[in-house]
Amino acid sequence: MNIYIGLENTIRELDSKLLLASLAASKGHKVLISNIASIEKGIKWGFLSPGIFHTKSLTPSRRKINLHKSIIGKGNLVTSIDEEAGLIQNNYEIFAKERFSNETIKDASAVFCWGSDDAETLKKIYSGYSSKLFKTGSPRVDLWKPVFLKYWGKLQKKPNRPFLLVVSNMSKANFVEPFKNIIKKHKKNDLYKFKPHLFKNTFVTASEQYRTILAFIEAIRYIAEKNKNYDIVLRPHQNEDIESWKIYLDELPNVYVIREGSITRWINNSFAVMHNGCTTALEARICNKPLITYIPNKQELFGNDLPNELGLKVKTKEDLFLKVNYFFDQSQLNNKINSEISLPEQIIRKLYIDNKELAAEKIVKIWENLVIDQSKFSKANKWRSFEVFLKLIKINQIRKKIFTRFYSEELNYKIDNYKFPSFDIDDINYKIEKFKTVLPINKEIKCKLISERAILIKL
Repeated sequence: MNIYIGLENTIRELDSKLLLASLAASKGHKVLISNIASIEKGIKWGFLSPGIFHTKSLTPSRRKINLHKSIIGKGNLVTSIDEEAGLIQNNYEIFAKERFSNETIKDASAVFCWGSDDAETLKKIYSGYSSKLFKTGSPRVDLWKPVFLKYWGKLQKKPNRPFLLVVSNMSKANFVEPFKNIIKKHKKNDLYKFKPHLFKNTFVTASEQYRTILAFIEAIRYIAEKNKNYDIVLRPHQNEDIESWKIYLDELPNVYVIREGSITRWINNSFAVMHNGCTTALEARICNKPLITYIPNKQELFGNDLPNELGLKVKTKEDLFLKVNYFFDQSQLNNKINSEISLPEQIIRKLYIDNKELAAEKIVKIWENLVIDQSKFSKANKWRSFEVFLKLIKINQIRKKIFTRFYSEELNYKIDNYKFPSFDIDDINYKIEKFKTVLPINKEIKCKLISERAILIKL
């Protein structure tokens, strides 16, 4: 069966989608992981035969609705799990109305839910489509389980000493693009029609985040200067400008600003995690890592959601230093990971964790059950023609970038796709081999790079 998995954000989604692809390929399915634009064009021009298109959201924008109708019109099925998830919100109902609609769920063949909270809320609001909603859990959460510790392994580069992981989630104040582009994007996606309050809230949130960034800088500098035993790793959100953080902290020799790889590996290798208003708090709790919530300022909009209720709350840099040192000392006394994880009710409601079956396994089974006649969805694709087609598109894009550099009056700050860098075939092969060991899978799985952002995975 042909399965097309859309990928938007490599750092956040790649590992979990490789897990999905590995399990599906082990059952004989052919899986393409790619940026959505390539899948859309491949289907439109007939290079990709009918299959299951798995996407990151069912947002009710006209662009998204038209895309899915076009894909379905070519004989494909659409399934989705919302990668934004709404995990940080105490009230999922608002998120459910902004990220879904009767029309988008109607067009989908299956919607996979992270836990009881989103599954029950969606079934209540969109009761006419309850049969399409499945509480599977998320493949991203699968990878937080202790069984995947071997998959993540140890860090190969700096830092060499034990480290405190500081997670930043300040993408409104420190966006990789100019602030005005956040507003542009909101307007383009018609978000102000659904959330008229969003325009004002974006400015308020950005102002609060600027104050929090300053407090983080001061706290990191304070801990770094007083401590000689461990390092600090600042991990910016994928939408943040990493160069800004490097400038803010460049004079501190035991502080590293790093965004390489999945956040899960960094959590597992740290002795504690510090955050403010970040979804990483949920992951840290499931990974059984000490969690510190640093709230140095009064916050009206930013950081007032679920994640800040999960960690040990600290308000001053002096108290923060004491708490970090305590967790460091404890880590030196006992490095064993407690496999018996006691989770608060808020997380249990948000995240469905089945210790007998992976969420990824549940999703693959549902895909197989959606298709009565799998031969219809197993027709050969024109891979070679598709590969040449994508190369021609790439050449055309390069020409446009060169033209923009020379003739555009605006700064061409966005040359590369910061959310989706080019695939590294060696890295992907390595990860799939690790999955085969952990799962285990006793079959040879082959990977072929179709383009810099499209890869075929099959037996």
